[in-house]
Amino acid sequence: MLKKEIQVEDIKNAIELKLQTLFGRTLKNASKPQLYKAVATALRDDIMKTWAYSKEKSLEENGKQLYYLSMEFLMGRFFHNNLTNLILEEKAEIACNELGIDLEEIREIEPDAGLGNGGLGRLAACFLDSLATLGLSGHGNGIRYEYGLFKQKILDGYQVEMPDSWLEDGNVWEVAKLEEPEMVYFGGIVEKTMENGKLVVWQKNCQCVKAIPYDVPIVGYKSDVVNTLRLWGARAIKPLDMGLFGKGQYVDALAEKELAEVISKVLYPEDNHEEGKYLRLKQQYFFVSASIQSIIRKFKNAGNDIHDLHEKAVIHINDTHPALGIPELMRILIDQEGLGWEEAWDITTKTFAYTNHTTLPEALEKWPEELIKQLLPRIYDIIHEINERFCRKLWDAHPYDWDTIGKMAIISHGEIHMAKLCIVGSFSVNGVAKLHSEILKKDIFRDFYKIYPKKFINVTNGVTHRRFLLRANPDLAKSITKRIGDGWVTDSFQLKKLEDFCQDTTLQEEIYKTRKHNKEELAKYILNKTNIKVDPTSIFDTHIKRLHEYKRQLLNVLHIMYLYNKLLDNPNYTMHPRTFVFAAKAAPGYHKAKLIIKLIHSVADKINNDSTINDQLKVVFLENYRVSLAEKIIPATDISKQISTAGKEASGTGNMKFMLNGALTIGTLDGANIEIKEAVGSDNIFIFGLTAEEIANYTKENNYNPYEIYQRDSELKQVLDQLINGFIEPEHPDVFRELYNDLVYGHGGCIDQYFVLKDFESYCYINAKADEIYKNPKKWWRKSIINIANAGYFSSDRTVEEYNEKVWNLKKYTF
Repeated sequence: MLKKEIQVEDIKNAIELKLQTLFGRTLKNASKPQLYKAVATALRDDIMKTWAYSKEKSLEENGKQLYYLSMEFLMGRFFHNNLTNLILEEKAEIACNELGIDLEEIREIEPDAGLGNGGLGRLAACFLDSLATLGLSGHGNGIRYEYGLFKQKILDGYQVEMPDSWLEDGNVWEVAKLEEPEMVYFGGIVEKTMENGKLVVWQKNCQCVKAIPYDVPIVGYKSDVVNTLRLWGARAIKPLDMGLFGKGQYVDALAEKELAEVISKVLYPEDNHEEGKYLRLKQQYFFVSASIQSIIRKFKNAGNDIHDLHEKAVIHINDTHPALGIPELMRILIDQEGLGWEEAWDITTKTFAYTNHTTLPEALEKWPEELIKQLLPRIYDIIHEINERFCRKLWDAHPYDWDTIGKMAIISHGEIHMAKLCIVGSFSVNGVAKLHSEILKKDIFRDFYKIYPKKFINVTNGVTHRRFLLRANPDLAKSITKRIGDGWVTDSFQLKKLEDFCQDTTLQEEIYKTRKHNKEELAKYILNKTNIKVDPTSIFDTHIKRLHEYKRQLLNVLHIMYLYNKLLDNPNYTMHPRTFVFAAKAAPGYHKAKLIIKLIHSVADKINNDSTINDQLKVVFLENYRVSLAEKIIPATDISKQISTAGKEASGTGNMKFMLNGALTIGTLDGANIEIKEAVGSDNIFIFGLTAEEIANYTKENNYNPYEIYQRDSELKQVLDQLINGFIEPEHPDVFRELYNDLVYGHGGCIDQYFVLKDFESYCYINAKADEIYKNPKKWWRKSIINIANAGYFSSDRTVEEYNEKVWNLKKYTF
């Protein structure tokens, strides 16, 4: 498509016109939110033209389309990312300056989109960016959460959940498609008859919810392909009962509307009660049903034959949350399209692909059989039939082997196992790092791997290097481009050329100055948000990710207490000053994770207010972790903490973002840390702790005794005793007793299941080693450059290319 190159004057004129047409204002009397919307919508209008053309070309070519189904899309802010991908950042800044608008200031007005929580959602967002950049037709499908996960506030050290009203002032990037609703049905009864030799199914007395699509354009870097993120909002069929309203029964009049629309209110409602489980299940079916109906409608409108669905569409399940898409497609093919079971199953199993993201048993979703039967009776019938047919095949292969059949059955012991449904119903199953994929094949899904060895593959995760380096760390990006050119922006493997400059003292000095500047900016942010003054010349040691016991923020805190004791007990103890930065959200019902947040704050209060240690230690917790906050922290980080219990983290993507920005990793041999170590060499990463195999052996042999370690290691014992002797919380000495008991004695039969005490000594040693190397700048910055140079493999461009080669087989568009 031939596009007129946008000039500075065009941008200025568009902004002024938007202020007039949207708000009836001029530059002189416009508010900052109005200025943001004027600049953003001016940019959006240009995107819309390309988006329309991209859709038209896609329809003309009628090629294969990817539909990526995910409960989360952790997009962050759209404005700055779109400016970068359209190569308009410099011109927009000039235009705004000439109009007297502070572009940086108005960029901060945009809220982070409340569509995700952790790595699962951020990975999905990275994939969308890379798909568009690479010219591949791939679209996201999810839920338009009105209040996101939650907005985290910290009160007296405790996490408090507040609504994340990110849509309160609208979303300039979305387009509501009110004319394209889909109807989703819950409950009721199923009636079946045979007519002319074919099964006819009716669902009666159902609750019907309208799914409204909101489409967001996804812009690639220097690309004419603009893909779509389709988010579904729940709406009641009958928004208001006027009869009841007229009688003054106002609450009752709105009851049906509220019950329907709660589906798209909040990400991950608490499921530790029946109502929460019920709502989560409704959410999962709601968005996959709407998505698949929409996919089929688009497919048929293009004149395609339903028998060719798998030739024109691939539906990718991002973890087990969208697993109900498999029986939903079967329902549509059988009940609406009139296909027989075998024919429908053949199409379905050639259409779906599945990515597993966890080794944690509790994260492998299981639903009570009765709940699905009650809420989704037709879907239950189909899952039951899938299970019956699968078990018959198992019986043919393993007659009378009830143990194997029971372990592999999709429905067993009154539960429906969603991961098993995904494996049986998909043509491809992948892990997201080499170790993770091996654990899936050899342990978690071993029996399935024996039957379907060709289904199981590995595709290691990646991150958008344009967002997390080119955009988040522009000064570092300039230093790289000065040495190796700008080809690395679209071909991340070109970063490897930077390794030739690892001894270049001029480059080392430039990177040091950039890091120092980024640390100074983060220090200002910390002071503004927490009133804690930190030293930009200290080591910035960062641990930012979802708060979960296996990610071992607790191990990090115990080590901080250990360092504090060293400083207190030995005035001559020398260490480079270190600032520990935490940011994390804990699930609202995850009591222990929230207690760890309280511990971080209590330890921070103790250390930060102790003048005797001369500011050698500082501890900071930044509330409400989100993408835009990560973009401030990552470029300022010296040490990246990736310390999960080996074998528990599927991959990790934070480790890649930090590596890309030249931070050095302290980590276990877990997830993608292993592949990072292979890429940079063992001298350029700080590895500690047990391996996944060693942990598996301890668990199998049941010969791990944390109490013995506690008694033997006097420094560790001192730290653990401080949890309960009033040292940390003098007025509430028992507040952390639960953590102490779990670590030392175990709880509910689980003895320190994340091996915190076992890895403590090794963790202290590796931190001391990192401290020593940091004192040698030439050695440190050489390692930093080697990390950046070898980060190209961990770009989501490579990951998407690999998925396309192994799984999707999409054609690249060239307009």
